[in-house]
Amino acid sequence: MRFCERCQSYMRETRDGFTCSRCGYVIQTAIVEIRNIEHQKTSPIDVIEGSDGEPTKISVACPKCGNLEAFRSISFSSGEHAGVRQERSIERFRCAKCAYSWTVS
Repeated sequence: MRFCERCQSYMRETRDGFTCSRCGYVIQTAIVEIRNIEHQKTSPIDVIEGSDGEPTKISVACPKCGNLEAFRSISFSSGEHAGVRQERSIERFRCAKCAYSWTVS
């Protein structure tokens, strides 16, 4: 922001430099101002995995073959949509016998 040297009025920044809106005085600028804007590196979805990442074997019935053993893994996700923070967990199951997989959220 600059003020005119002649009439002390506010000067607008234009392509040629600074121009006084009252008297029309122009200050030509040869200096180009460069601003570095640092953007925060954010991810829309944050995925948190377990420490070992290996699925655990539990006793649950397979919907396809009826086997009572399946591997379970849980994943957590959180993100932001329209300014609202959302978090959810998803359980993934894989049958130990027929390898059928299904999810529960």
